[in-house]
Amino acid sequence: MLYFSEVKGKKVYTEDNVYIGRLQDLIFIASEKPNITKIVIKTDTKEKLNVPIEYLKKINSHIVIAKNYQTTELIENELFVDINVVDKQVIDIKGNKVVRVNDIVIQDKPTLYIAGADIGILGILRWLKIEHASLQLLTFLGLRIVPNFLSWADIHPLELAQGRVRLKKEEDKLEKIRPEDLADYLEKTNIRNVTKILNILEDDFAAEVIGNLNVNYQTVLFRSFSPEKSAKIISLVDPDDAADILLTLSKKRREVVINILSSEKKKEVEYLLHLAKTPIGGLITSEYLALSSQLSVGKTMEAIKREAADFSFFSYVYVTNEQNQLIGVISLHELLLQHVDTPLYKCMRQDVVVIHLTTPEEIAVNKMLKYKLHALPVLDREKKILGIVTFDDMADFILSKLSL
Repeated sequence: MLYFSEVKGKKVYTEDNVYIGRLQDLIFIASEKPNITKIVIKTDTKEKLNVPIEYLKKINSHIVIAKNYQTTELIENELFVDINVVDKQVIDIKGNKVVRVNDIVIQDKPTLYIAGADIGILGILRWLKIEHASLQLLTFLGLRIVPNFLSWADIHPLELAQGRVRLKKEEDKLEKIRPEDLADYLEKTNIRNVTKILNILEDDFAAEVIGNLNVNYQTVLFRSFSPEKSAKIISLVDPDDAADILLTLSKKRREVVINILSSEKKKEVEYLLHLAKTPIGGLITSEYLALSSQLSVGKTMEAIKREAADFSFFSYVYVTNEQNQLIGVISLHELLLQHVDTPLYKCMRQDVVVIHLTTPEEIAVNKMLKYKLHALPVLDREKKILGIVTFDDMADFILSKLSL
């Protein structure tokens, strides 16, 4: 068994000891059994040679190819290991989650083919050339890193072919992934891929995924959808979310979509859109705490004591990624039940209920009551928190409704 990180960069010679260059990449067939078909050699003059695998003689401290080797071009369904797979995100069917490929596992007997992916920390250490030293140090300290591999059979390679989606015929496996997880993945790809993946999903599940996308993606999607497709999705999502989505569209586009809806759904949505004359912006408070997903529960508790001591209301910690986008939430009660060393990303809830600046007050109240929440985060178009709106902030609006 080999790892791609171990062979990339190795010197390549012919069998009569003529130096050719260094191995830069491997080419494989994107299929159930991904056989490696070519090696890519980068010469000292920066030329790249695609050499068919039949000319490969051996791989050890260096790579040897036949002296009469020839070069060739890629054929249909051939992809690069380094360009198309390593560091990319794939869906782990078995675990039903999105993971990152840190290294590629290559089986070398009887032929060369991709056996799977290393998605663990060892794959990263191997690239840094410190795997052996790190394992020795950890063993000395009484610690142990467990290898984390995925078989190729357990992988859905979503975005391998530079903008094209290549999926196995197991689309139902995608629907076992939480819609918010799939939405997070889709936001990292291009709109063409998003559309293709949504088209293979059941309409109900696609609607849930779209509801979890950020406002920018929702807007672009509904601009690319036909009015009929837009209306179909709108009819499947929660009415409050439907109104939020429609408010991102131009008035003309919005009216076209609404007119295709059933009379019952149209009446419901138009009522909610009418409420948009009283948006939520004026009720936002900046008294909230948003912390990195990598922070431990113990460090989170310290941050609460340090930063939230003077808040008039505090019930939730909002969790963000490296781009300061909201990816999760955890209540104080849930936080207190966790071990102090647990990172936030392991105990947060990912299905965050949110509102936007254009969200009407009545929709905000409906969401609070429906999900039994004391506060809602207000997001901008990039999923970044602008502030929160608490139930107390909505008191005047609620009382005005009760007095009618």
